Parts: sequence; structure tokens; C-alpha cells
Amino acid sequence: MRVKKDETDALLDSAIEGIFEKKGSDVVKVDLRKLENRIADYFIICHGKSTTQVDSIADSVEDSVRINIGEKPFNVEGRKNCYWVLLDYGNVLVHVFLEEYRNFYDLESLWADADIEKLEDKK
Repeated sequence: MRVKKDETDALLDSAIEGIFEKKGSDVVKVDLRKLENRIADYFIICHGKSTTQVDSIADSVEDSVRINIGEKPFNVEGRKNCYWVLLDYGNVLVHVFLEEYRNFYDLESLWADADIEKLEDKK
């Protein structure tokens, strides 16, 4: 499902707000729109230091997006073990990793042709 740019920007901002609310680390936004065979327009990638923090970050993203723009993810994967939680919002996929799993899968390298922006907490 594709949504309008304003809605996508609001979704991105809300997801990022949720990540920073729970102190997610090394947050990046991967802009995939220039790639021909992309599975989404954007990835948001971050990690936590424990499975408890990964779960809290994922909860915070869901809450922030629901409160700010009234959207729920189409699907959520990985909640059982919280090594890698994927929140699927259609054109935006939020990846919340446990640090060692993020280093192992290294999504940033897999999508190195995309524009990758490191994000900092604005608070």
C-alpha cells in the first residue's frame, strides 16, 4: 500500500519519536525510493541493548504512530524472542534489533545503494 508524502513523513516522524522515547541506539533512515526493486519506500533501523529494550522500543513505536496518526502496523514479526522486531507499515518498515543481531544482519550494507541518513534525538 502506498500513501501520500505528508502521511509518510508523519509516519516516519512518529516512528522515530517512539524509538528515541525508549533510547534506541544508532537510528538510521534508509530511503529506498530510488531503487527499482524495493520492498518499501523507507526502512528505519535501530537497536537496543537487551531484549527488554527491543520490546519496549517496538511498543513505543506502535504507541507513537497510533496516537499521532491513528495507524496500526499491518504486521509485526519477532515479538516472541525480541532479537529482531519488524513493524510493517506498508511503505515504511521499522527494524528494531538486539545489537548483536543488527551487526550480524547488517541491513545498511545490504541496501548500500540507498540513501542512508543517521538520525539524532532532537531533545
